[in-house]
This record gives sequence, structure tokens and C-alpha cells, in this order.
Amino acid sequence: MPHPTRRALIAALPLLAAPAALRAQAPGRPVRAVVPFPPGGGVDVFARPFAVALAAALGQPVVIENVGGASSRIGNGTVARAAGDGATLLVTNDTLAAVEALPAPGAAPVLPQLAPVLLAASSPHVIVTHPRSGFRTVTDYAARVRDPARRPNIALPGLGTAHHFASALFDGAVGGRAEPVPYRGGGPAIADLLAGTVDASLVTLGMVVPHIREGRLIGLAVTSATRAAAVPEVPTVAETVAPGFDVTTWMGVLAPAATPPAALARLHAAGRTALEDATLRERLASLGFEPAGAGPEEFAALLRSTVERFAAVVPAAGIRAEDA
Repeated sequence: MPHPTRRALIAALPLLAAPAALRAQAPGRPVRAVVPFPPGGGVDVFARPFAVALAAALGQPVVIENVGGASSRIGNGTVARAAGDGATLLVTNDTLAAVEALPAPGAAPVLPQLAPVLLAASSPHVIVTHPRSGFRTVTDYAARVRDPARRPNIALPGLGTAHHFASALFDGAVGGRAEPVPYRGGGPAIADLLAGTVDASLVTLGMVVPHIREGRLIGLAVTSATRAAAVPEVPTVAETVAPGFDVTTWMGVLAPAATPPAALARLHAAGRTALEDATLRERLASLGFEPAGAGPEEFAALLRSTVERFAAVVPAAGIRAEDA
């Protein structure tokens, strides 16, 4: 399958595909949807089918732009500085809360520069390994995490990301520490895991479901409280090595803070319509995503609570902003 380009036109669907109320307000130019990670990661895997349905709901093209780097900070800043005209969106995950909990030295908080539009979906993370790693179960992996002389390394989509915090929460729950190996995104991390050059990885489930199903990778455990329907054979962390463990990631849509309320409302309505599309829902379910559709206020509250949860992990995990 060809590798996606940095700027790819995701959808240019006929105006008649959009509900009349949305079509009446639709500007003529494409909507730019910034994914603050390289292609192939969990957010990218979610954003591409979502953009198809969003384009239908808006009645205008939606263009995915991958702007990776600095644990999503570069892409976040791109959207924060964009014009508030309803033509630029940020599609991201809870790494947005992670970088807010661990701000770069001298950097201004980014959340006040963004307006929540839609809490789109949730998903577990999954700890995965290569069949040649020697790990057959998450119990094997946890035993190595607890062994200072034989600590495993774990490929992560960047330091200071939601995945880094989830890995640190796992380490704390089992009483040990894995050695994080940072990448510019989930795609590069999994490429190295598939090559057998790292011991394990922790990524959003959706990006590795095909690899697990086809035996290229072993799913050791999902991080949610219950098993994921997309890979029901993969146990949870809670039922194996850390009772009560429950860490999920979410996907959300935001716009520049200067975006007028009417434009935000239109974008939210279109996003809700997109999430009701049967084809999108089937695709998301197959990848382990659960559609949400919550509005700006609920999304803003989740952002605040996620920042607080991650901030509480920083001292014990030894995560430093200068390393991210």
C-alpha cells in the first residue's frame, strides 16, 4: 500500500451529500485538518476515515495535513496561530493534555489558544511485541519491567506524549520501569517493532489491529478496563498484572480560539453527523475506536481532567519537558 503523502486530499464529495442546514453555511475552500503526528499513527488512522464522513457532512473538501514533531507541539502551534475562520482544525488525542501537563520551558499554555469542537472517539492503548521478542504474555513483560538488570525498552510515539504517560502509569502499577525509546510518531515506532529492533511498544490500538490479527505482532494487553471487541483475544492489563488499571485515549477536534461561535457550532454539528455515518462507524469499530460525539463543554472538562491526571504522574515517572 503506498505511503500517504504529507498533504493528501481526503475527500471532495458533492455538495448534495451535506445536510441542507450545513450546506447553506459552507465556505467554498477546503477545510485543513491538521494531524500533529506523522502518517501511520493512531490519530492519523482515525482522522482519515473521519475526514471522509466530515467532508460529506460539510459539503466541502477536507484535507489532512500531517505536521509532526516535538510530541505534537508543532502541529498544535500551527492550528493555534491559524485564522479563526472555520477552515482550520486540529485532530488530535490526549497527547494535547500531556504536553499541557508538561509544558516546554518558556512556552505559553496551548489550550487557551484552542477551542474544543468535538470529542470524537475513545480507544484503548495496547502493549504489543514482536513474535521473536520472547514475551508471550503481559506477565512476561511485567516481570522484565520489575527487573532492574533486564529492563525492556519500549518504543513510544515521542516523550511526553499520552503514550509515554500511559507507559509510566503501567510501570507504576506493576512496580518497575521500562526504558522509553522515543519516535516522531506511532508509525515509525511500529516500523522498528516490526523489524524486531525494539522489545515492545505502547500505541493506540487502531494502528496495530491488522498486525495483531495477521500475527506480525503479539498483543500483550489492552489498557482499558474491559477487552476490546476488535481484538477480543487480547487480555486487559487489569485482568492480568494490575487490577483496576484503566487508561484509554481519546480523539478530538479543536479549532483556533478566535473561531466565531457560529462557525464552531457548524463544525460540531457536522462532526456529529459524520460520526453517525454507518460506514465510518463500521470502520472505527473494526479498529477498536468507540464513537463519542460530545460537545465543546464536555470535551473541555475532559481536557482539564486529563491534564490533572497526567500532571500527577510527572514527579514519580521522572518525565522532563526538556526531554520531550
